[in-house]
Amino acid sequence: MGPADRPVVKRTARAILLDATADGTEIILIKRTKPDHLPYWITPGGGVEPTDPTVVDGLHRELAEELGGKATALVPAFVDTVSYTHHDNGDPAHPHGVKVQHFFVCRLESMDLSQRHGPEVDEPNGEYEVVRLPFTREGVTSVNVVPPSLRAYLASNIEGIRALLAEDLGR
Repeated sequence: MGPADRPVVKRTARAILLDATADGTEIILIKRTKPDHLPYWITPGGGVEPTDPTVVDGLHRELAEELGGKATALVPAFVDTVSYTHHDNGDPAHPHGVKVQHFFVCRLESMDLSQRHGPEVDEPNGEYEVVRLPFTREGVTSVNVVPPSLRAYLASNIEGIRALLAEDLGR
């Protein structure tokens, strides 16, 4: 790590989760509504825990918690690095740390919302509503997808993101 590098103090794993339907491809998002805030839409996923052996294991755990879901064909697609203030056991914040968000394109294998569990379900901060949108430029820009960098990436790369799941990619 060079002198200009900032420490990674948090990592997340998120799914650009696609589902092929009779009407075309859809993306699965979570509409978040918190008291006194405008709604926003996020990709399923969350923080990688120390007990997760890998980032991908963390994503599988998060999909099970948030969607009662399973995904296949996970392909790294996008990384977002943002400044992050980390509070650890009352210690002062680390103002120069970053959060690295790993986004994977993947196919929805199954989803059973009755199997959702974990903090988002047990002690929700506002509402978590699972929604489907057309995986088109119009679909992904019709709502406030966050982070903005992901929204821009999705809007400009619909075809390329679909191509990451092509059978001939060679993974």
